[in-house]
Amino acid sequence: MPNLDLTFFAVAIPAVIFAGVSKGGFGSGVAFASSSILALILEPGQALALMLPILMVIDLATLGPFWRRWSWPDARLLLSGGVPGVALGAWLYQATDADLLRLLIGGISIAFVVWHLSQSRGWLHGFSKRLPPWAGLFAGVVTGFTSFVSHAGGPPAAVYLLSQRLTKTEFQATTVLTFWVINIAKFVPYAFLGMFSVQTMWADLLLAPFAVLGAWLGVRAHWMMSERMFFGAAYILLSLTGSKLIWDALS
Repeated sequence: MPNLDLTFFAVAIPAVIFAGVSKGGFGSGVAFASSSILALILEPGQALALMLPILMVIDLATLGPFWRRWSWPDARLLLSGGVPGVALGAWLYQATDADLLRLLIGGISIAFVVWHLSQSRGWLHGFSKRLPPWAGLFAGVVTGFTSFVSHAGGPPAAVYLLSQRLTKTEFQATTVLTFWVINIAKFVPYAFLGMFSVQTMWADLLLAPFAVLGAWLGVRAHWMMSERMFFGAAYILLSLTGSKLIWDALS
């Protein structure tokens, strides 16, 4: 059970706002950093359960501004694989323990940063042509699975969508639609697995206004803010929190 004290809210409020900004304006790619941050003070399962309703609130807040601006063929492919991926995550979740989840969340955090740095330094190059439809289905399965076990579906979805040469707004709107559906699909198995508690729901109610605030800031930032500045801070944060989680899991 999360202890709803000053320390909790000092960590949770910035994490929730950060998730709102990322999902509201920058394609959800680093929104899972909020789960990494919360996992520093909560059991990983508690952090995931706390964040899911928050993510659903952010989805609703951002759906309107990007309504029907998405690439439906790409969203359809991701969702066709994403829902089975959620089912796979629910099936395997019961076989995991807290340290394995810490290791998974931390590993995904570090891998995403390394992938980004490799591209920015020229060690890896962007896609020369669009990935085929089967790659979208596969990316959807990975997206659904990683979204279920760590709310980290943004990176695999981004890898596929970046290859499709979408505009910034098409990219953002497609992720909004995709994760709106995937997060709804995750709610029932989360409840069935007993991940929610009265205390996490109270925490979600108290944090919901900050989620809406973050989403509003993210939508505005989508049109105004430098992506380089935002993601630069996000990659540093992911590196620090990911390293800490891996250390905790292995020690």
